[in-house]
Amino acid sequence: MSVRVKICGLTNRADAFAAVDHGADAVGFVLFEHSKRFIPADDAVRIARELPPYVQRVAVSVNMPPAQLRAIDASRAFDVWQLHGSESRGDCAALRPRRLIKAFGLPLLAGVEPGDYDADAFLLDKLSAEFGGTGAAFDWTLARQFQIKTDRPCILSGGLNADNVRAALDAVRPYAVDVCSGVEESYGRKDLGKLQRFIELCKTY
Repeated sequence: MSVRVKICGLTNRADAFAAVDHGADAVGFVLFEHSKRFIPADDAVRIARELPPYVQRVAVSVNMPPAQLRAIDASRAFDVWQLHGSESRGDCAALRPRRLIKAFGLPLLAGVEPGDYDADAFLLDKLSAEFGGTGAAFDWTLARQFQIKTDRPCILSGGLNADNVRAALDAVRPYAVDVCSGVEESYGRKDLGKLQRFIELCKTY
């Protein structure tokens, strides 16, 4: 079965529809104001509502105040929330029954146990002092070891592109992959050739 693909860091309607047209299973909108791929919530909601019904719309947040998250969630524009900050186990529990993806940087910090987090899936990226995706690859054996410890689906991220995604799939066998900078021409703007090639490589794996 082909691997699922999420195209993240979308900032405009054209790129969002291109991702869907080329076969993306999910699209991500970064609602974190300090990100280079930040999109205002109102704009993300408008684009998400226009997308076809069978693509998953993911809102990516970083330590967002619960009241703000609930206000955006009331739009019903997003299917899943991806928590990409230092959200605690309690923060995750408080957001249920919303569907959640919790992101972790690898190697895990001391004391962090994924099994303690109530989430539908885990996204695996390179450990960084900065919040949000790193755009840098990491030791994929860490992701493989992480998967052994959980029964939740794992999404591989971090520096993926058309040149390395097949090797990453061989090494990790994740439920899905998440790509952002690897299919960009500039911050927040996708290179449609790279986008198409990346999705094709995953879908024909």
